[in-house]
Amino acid sequence: MANMMKALVYNGTPTPSIEERPIPQISKPTDAVVKMVKGTICGTDLHILKGDVPTCTKGRILGHEGVGVVQSVGAAVKSFKVGDRVIISAITSCSACSYCRRGMPSHCTDGGWVLGNTGDGTQAEYVCIPHADASMHPMVAGPSDADQVMLSDVLPTGLECGVLNGRVQPGATVAIVGSGPVGLCALITAQLYSPAKIIVIDLDENRLKQAMSLGATHTVQSGPDAVQQVMDITGGLGVDCVIEAVGVPAAFKMCQDVVAVGGTIANMGVHGAKVDLHLEKLWDRNITITTRLLDAVSTGMLLKLVESGRIRAGTLGTHSFKFAEMINAYSTFGAAAQNKALKVIIEF
Repeated sequence: MANMMKALVYNGTPTPSIEERPIPQISKPTDAVVKMVKGTICGTDLHILKGDVPTCTKGRILGHEGVGVVQSVGAAVKSFKVGDRVIISAITSCSACSYCRRGMPSHCTDGGWVLGNTGDGTQAEYVCIPHADASMHPMVAGPSDADQVMLSDVLPTGLECGVLNGRVQPGATVAIVGSGPVGLCALITAQLYSPAKIIVIDLDENRLKQAMSLGATHTVQSGPDAVQQVMDITGGLGVDCVIEAVGVPAAFKMCQDVVAVGGTIANMGVHGAKVDLHLEKLWDRNITITTRLLDAVSTGMLLKLVESGRIRAGTLGTHSFKFAEMINAYSTFGAAAQNKALKVIIEF
């Protein structure tokens, strides 16, 4: 039917389904409807399927990343018009509330993480973007669609939640626990701040090879002696910044084990279970622990770096699927190590 579309829907189980849904329409003057061109699957989508994100309820269209073409705009939308190619931000920003004005649109009182969470998302043929003027970016000529779709979420998350919250500085020693896409984006963007050493820790040998190709100075395979290896690399001092990019208790414990006196633990992982904080060991070590949800306030700056060629993240897209193959795409991404998958690109 002309007014219907295909959409990937969370049904409360570990396996989503493709369903027919009505094509979204403009409901507020600040809305825009976008026809999707390319999307991707995020590790957070897998957390939703595991039941780790209670704000996402059954029947929700998943997805918060993508690029597309504007199909219609509300009367109050000034920055975009029909036919514009756009990058959709994972975070919806009204740009006017107290949180948005403080640079925290992740907690926008009329937005935040809406797409694929509290509102329908981008893993559908069409998506409605609230507060479109502040929640999309114009695509640029030159970089590929795959490069630019990484600006929806994973690249600014790596920078904001990992590198900036981790206070990476010139000459610093950095460890990244987890070399999935968001961990690798932290690796890519950490190099903008010239740390002396970047140590990437993971179980997956293939991902560690990817990390070396993207600029890691050292890699450590997770195991019983991983902490000692980090200590050996750092002369027994530990690291100035450790970025948690997994979202499981063991990874957060490793962060506590390798952080140096005066260092920072920057959490990026989505945690669905409690973790232990070993203050009996850390209380006198002058450390800082930071948490953050992506605010996407760095997307414009990162877009300039992508446009100039200074950053290229499209190579993280290791697999490509048609939208009709979304269930297979999720299976591939869910078994990332077995399939040597990083980001899975969805073509509409």
